[in-house]
Amino acid sequence: MLPRILSMTLHVAIVMVVIAIPLLTVTNTLPEAPSIVAFVTDGAPPPPPPPPPPPPAPRAVSKPTTAQATPSVNPSAAPLEAPADIRPEQQVASTASASTGVAGGVEGGVEGGMVGGIVGGMVGVVTPPPPPPAQTPVRIGGQIKAPALLHRVEPVYPDIAAAAHLTGLVILEAVVDATGCVESVKVLRSGHPLLDREAVAALKQWRYTPLTLNGTSTPFVLTVTFNFNVAR
Repeated sequence: MLPRILSMTLHVAIVMVVIAIPLLTVTNTLPEAPSIVAFVTDGAPPPPPPPPPPPPAPRAVSKPTTAQATPSVNPSAAPLEAPADIRPEQQVASTASASTGVAGGVEGGVEGGMVGGIVGGMVGVVTPPPPPPAQTPVRIGGQIKAPALLHRVEPVYPDIAAAAHLTGLVILEAVVDATGCVESVKVLRSGHPLLDREAVAALKQWRYTPLTLNGTSTPFVLTVTFNFNVAR
């Protein structure tokens, strides 16, 4: 019991000492504020801070790439550029002949025949040659002289035209074929329908010797004039 009382008394004394010491040091004067000390230097001002970094560049939006169609190359087409070397041509087999032909061919067939032909070939059949191109008539004049006239027929002067005293010139253009016969007639200058009809009918009966140019009979064109006049 005694040690406890001593311990409590000692604790109380320590607390009082701790509280009393600050109270004894308290004064009524305020502490002096420290004076402001400024340091002035004669050197250059400090450099400004570095600028901020630039903003990041926007990301490029990638466009979808469209697949380009590769043009088909025809193996039989002529090349655009000259080849470096000469190569033998490749034989392209026909699909139709390979599918419908007979291996080894048919006895009696014709080389280069067509698919679906007659078995044994067509013996003795000869393809006729193409017809010769139509010749263009040449016009008589200059160095080309008119061939000799073999048969000439004069036009008939109609009685009604003579009674009406119809006169005038009728100029006709005749196309003569390669044999010398008049093929067609065209009126270039008309005197009167009655006179034109008789002049055309007479000219269609004319006959010439064939015109030969470079060893070939050639049709030609010439102009014929008829003068209708009432005989007094």
